[in-house]
Amino acid sequence: MELNSPRLSLQEVSMDDLSLVHALHLIPELDEYNTLGIPSDEEETRTVIQPAVDDQQQETRSQFCWKIELKELGQCIGLAGMFLSNDRFRLGEIYYKIHPEFWGNGYATEVAQLLVSFGFEDLKLHKVEAGVATENVRSVRVLEKIGMVREGLRRKILPIRGEWKDNFHYAIVEDDPRNY
Repeated sequence: MELNSPRLSLQEVSMDDLSLVHALHLIPELDEYNTLGIPSDEEETRTVIQPAVDDQQQETRSQFCWKIELKELGQCIGLAGMFLSNDRFRLGEIYYKIHPEFWGNGYATEVAQLLVSFGFEDLKLHKVEAGVATENVRSVRVLEKIGMVREGLRRKILPIRGEWKDNFHYAIVEDDPRNY
């Protein structure tokens, strides 16, 4: 499953991407709000992406994980994904991480729009959600820019570097206005 925008191509990860995914997980700026922490080695990273790779073979998907390629350079600049609930709720939760060298160019917004559109148009979801650490101002801006609404605050739910952090809960439903 590949998703495309004018500037970006999202391609599902494979085990051939293990070194690339591991390298992204080692970047300190990307770990700042990451509950997984920095993997100690590629084997630990394998345990993170293996379920998404295995899920690609399933008739009914429960998750997607894409590498984000900047078409102009043919270079991977990050990762994105979506976890799905059971069919009854028609709910997806999105995530994304962009290499810091590419921050400030609108790529996260473009990726989030692609994921929301994919959720509603292709998967026929009713609601797309995202959680974001309250301190992650950049991601809060992205979610609000694409039309997500802050639905709540989950207190001290994110285990990040030995501390419990708060999390904002954002969502957009299928009949909410979108300008993309």
